[in-house]
Amino acid sequence: MAKVKTTFFCQNCGTQYAKWQGQCNVCKEWNTITEEVLQKPERSNWKVDSSQRKQASKPLKIMDIDLSEEARLNSFDEEFNRVLGGGIVLGSLTLLGGEPGIGKSTLLLQMSLKLPYRTLYVSGEESEKQIKMRAQRINPANNSCYILTETKTQNIFKQIESLEPEIVIIDSIQTLHSDYIESSAGSISQIKECTTELIKFAKETATPVILIGHITKDGNIAGPKILEHMVDTVLQFEGDRNHVFRILRAHKNRFGSTNELGIYEMQGSGLREVSNPSELLISEKEEALSGNAIAATLEGMRPLMIEVQALVSTAVYGTPQRSATGFNAKRLNMLLAVLEKRAGFRLGAKDVFLNITGGITVDDPAIDLAVVAAILSSNEDESLQNDFCFAGEVGLSGEIRPVQRIEQRILEAEKLGFSTIFVSKYNKISLKNRAIKIQLITKVEDLVNLVM
Repeated sequence: MAKVKTTFFCQNCGTQYAKWQGQCNVCKEWNTITEEVLQKPERSNWKVDSSQRKQASKPLKIMDIDLSEEARLNSFDEEFNRVLGGGIVLGSLTLLGGEPGIGKSTLLLQMSLKLPYRTLYVSGEESEKQIKMRAQRINPANNSCYILTETKTQNIFKQIESLEPEIVIIDSIQTLHSDYIESSAGSISQIKECTTELIKFAKETATPVILIGHITKDGNIAGPKILEHMVDTVLQFEGDRNHVFRILRAHKNRFGSTNELGIYEMQGSGLREVSNPSELLISEKEEALSGNAIAATLEGMRPLMIEVQALVSTAVYGTPQRSATGFNAKRLNMLLAVLEKRAGFRLGAKDVFLNITGGITVDDPAIDLAVVAAILSSNEDESLQNDFCFAGEVGLSGEIRPVQRIEQRILEAEKLGFSTIFVSKYNKISLKNRAIKIQLITKVEDLVNLVM
């Protein structure tokens, strides 16, 4: 019998201590340090034949290392493939996090029902009947997806040995527990041990594993930070539950770029891939309305056209309000100060409300020009032309600064039928003889003279 060891872990950040103390030295939280019993038998938690085991590593010259691409599985989801860098890499471990109810389980169940490969979907949170009810709405006619409701890793591996799936999905890592650790499911030591077992299984059998992870109130993956270091890819599923759009981002990707993102639309039958989100993020209006402007922005590597709405009205209660949804409120205050100082608009005594339509949040400085145009339009109560769009950053002195990858933004605007795009004169643009007019401006005053 192995000697029983006890140690102390902070349940908030995962820091290990030799004895109990009231406050964690790392995260400064109080009363989060608890004692956990560790007991590890001296035996392997995942076994493969000796013929399949990797040989001990030997040093290689860097010139002799093979640069052939990693083998990938097609997920049959274009948005998911784009974010991963072209598909699911064999033997990789992917961690998907997101708010409760955002659609993480729906996304992976929907993907597993599309796959022609033998897929094992392991759920520790829902019963088989609950999963079947959701599957009926998505794709009931699938013969390659197997459902297992289990939380003990040893039992999961027994089923894996008999089924030999080509891809494994775990929902969620916080519900799993191993017999090798004497602590409750979801604790720091259990999460680390279960993840280690799954990594060992994935690497030795070249089977991709996708984990769903809970997040904390701060938006971070629940559990120790080392969990994100252990896996190959960390994905974040974002969006507002009150809106239909969901965004899939890669925060870490050992096999591709972290600049890509996927966009989905939540429907009653599941998540629909949005191949051209610009058309959905721009509302169709029967008549021209003041306070609306279209911005050419970038989300990762993908250009998007989004609608910016502004409302400027006289402050009723004496103290003007500044409110922004989907946009940085401090940046809004800066732009209002620039308009008052450089363009002469008296907005200090007026309420200003700003909204990015579609429920998405944008931090691209290139939408500054559209924000300014929408505020001016609402202040003067004059509508902008529907076929105008904007791409430029506004500086503190009122100059229009250049933005990155301007040609991608121009081509996206042209594809969607806009007649004119307002950009900085300092941008280097090599596009010629295009159907869209490229209006070059240098100051906020130029914008006022051209659109008002």
